[in-house]
Amino acid sequence: MAPEPPLLSMSGTTKSFPGVRALDGVDLDVLAGEVHCLLGQNGAGKSTLIKVLAGAHQPDTGTIRWRGEDVTLRSPIAAMRLGIATIYQELDLVEHLSVAENVHLGHEPTAAGFVVRGKAAKESTAALLKRLGHAEIDPGRLVGELSAAQQQIVSMARALSHDVRLIVMDEPSAALDPDEVDNLFRIVGDLTAAGVAVVYISHRLEEIRRIGDRVTVLKDGRAVANGLPAKSTPTREVVALMTGRNVEYVFPDRPDSPPAAEPVLKVQGLSRQGEFETLDLDVRPGEIVGLAGLVGSGRSEILETVYGARKPTTGQVLVDGRPLKPGSVRAAVRAGLGLAPEERKAQALLMLESVTRNVSVSSMSRFSRGGWIDRGAELGAARAATRELSLRPDNPSVPVRTLSGGNQQKAVLARWLLRGCKVLLLDEPTRGVDVGARAELYAVIRRLADEGLAVLLVSSEVPEVLGLADRVLVLREGRVVHTAPARELDEHRVLDLVMEGSPAS
Repeated sequence: MAPEPPLLSMSGTTKSFPGVRALDGVDLDVLAGEVHCLLGQNGAGKSTLIKVLAGAHQPDTGTIRWRGEDVTLRSPIAAMRLGIATIYQELDLVEHLSVAENVHLGHEPTAAGFVVRGKAAKESTAALLKRLGHAEIDPGRLVGELSAAQQQIVSMARALSHDVRLIVMDEPSAALDPDEVDNLFRIVGDLTAAGVAVVYISHRLEEIRRIGDRVTVLKDGRAVANGLPAKSTPTREVVALMTGRNVEYVFPDRPDSPPAAEPVLKVQGLSRQGEFETLDLDVRPGEIVGLAGLVGSGRSEILETVYGARKPTTGQVLVDGRPLKPGSVRAAVRAGLGLAPEERKAQALLMLESVTRNVSVSSMSRFSRGGWIDRGAELGAARAATRELSLRPDNPSVPVRTLSGGNQQKAVLARWLLRGCKVLLLDEPTRGVDVGARAELYAVIRRLADEGLAVLLVSSEVPEVLGLADRVLVLREGRVVHTAPARELDEHRVLDLVMEGSPAS
């Protein structure tokens, strides 16, 4: 009996932009009921390929066959009508609309030719959320009030509100804790069991092995491997295909003994009602302290409160023994704190500005005289800071939006190097960063600590916290439940602590 033809077949797909050939003859076959993983470094062509599949970009050449017939995907609406839904990493939800309104945006429920609002939309949304294992999300609540993980679920509900046969998921686990990832994989399993195909994009290679059936690897706009078995292909082979070289999954060596200097950062009795409580911690020059915990444990809220972006309910933050004004970012920056936030594009970067301006923005007083900016001095300082971090391309005049995720993160770090900060607060430093660039960022962070910077690190990836940090504080529901040197912990122990809790130590 002959095998069934692919649900989707893309052949010889090319797409060029001014000065860039983003796709160069890419082939992709996706079978009904499979999880087909799409891998590649930033800039490999993944985003362009899925936008062609979503109807957002028109290919220059190539053919697309859907369920055995040639099709032209002229728009996202055309793709959706065929049964192709895309959930982007940067969620395209409307924050001032309700959950139900977002789920049904553009295809509101109708009866007798009239749009049905209110109760019917909420009921159908509630049913979708229950199917996704999140019946607790109120269909009437504004999307802007939800957490990142809940917004991800709403985006999935919107995709399922159509009669989909293929769902593209771009980094769907990036904002999810381990329980949420398990739920995501359950949902994917239910979909594929019903014959729905999933194209799954992730930088987390352990997820690919766990959930994937086949893998296609892109590099420099070309498919360098098609349909590899996800579970049996060695990780080293996949990494070598993605990067063109072997990348060792090792973290930089940490010092044998903790720094002897007095803490530069002290947090005493810090709390913020409803988010975290009675936090005490300190970080010494040359030390990396990690915060490990599930989404909702207060990790990011702690960093933002230390930085002055949130005002604490109680407690204080001291730098070099001097208390900071609560809830004042200006006071924190003047004292020597710098923050690289989780959502760097929305919270840290001026996406339409140059790398130079993004690096210099927190140090403009150095280049301003009588209302005039010394552009030459600004450019020179930015170039020195970005070269110290090996930012590519070596041209700080280019718009920061053109950089890969890893180099955008380096631009944020360069800003605080130029400012001369003493304490660096890192929230999800490698989110959306590809395999090769992660190793570079790990080396940069360790080197900055070795040069005397104090680093307070948050990551949802427990191996990252354990591999980078010297000392780890484990959080559960806003409380520290365990503190230990990183070398005394492993991933299973940390997960046990964040799930069950234990007395503080």
